Amino acid sequence: MESRREQAESNCASSDNNSPPIPETEMETPISESTLEGGGSAFNQSQILRAIEVVERDSFAIAQSFTSLFASLRLALSNATATTIDHMQCFSDASGRVQESVLDAATKGNRYINSCLRLNEEMKNIDGLASQLYPITYLLAT
Repeated sequence: MESRREQAESNCASSDNNSPPIPETEMETPISESTLEGGGSAFNQSQILRAIEVVERDSFAIAQSFTSLFASLRLALSNATATTIDHMQCFSDASGRVQESVLDAATKGNRYINSCLRLNEEMKNIDGLASQLYPITYLLAT
């Protein structure tokens, strides 16, 4: 099996212009019309086996390409899913903190309003006291 992988890799590498030429035994044997018309007797077993080997190498190279493609797709999907989960957790944490801050601000706001109402009531009492003390302070000043 390892030799087939090496053959597939060498076959893929042979498509480059800089690679050495493919030996005659590894090249595809073209099927001419003259050999087909002759009843197929011109084909011997070695040519058929060579053609099968070429098909086998090409099939293996295609299978390797698909395996690599699916592995890349699986990794990309895994990364996207992990990123989405991280974003959802971050959003959940942020919304929880905002909710806590809003509740804290509302509680402090209610305390402030209640303090203002109490102060207002106290000021009403002081206004009455001031109106009672005004004539006394006027008399003391003269």
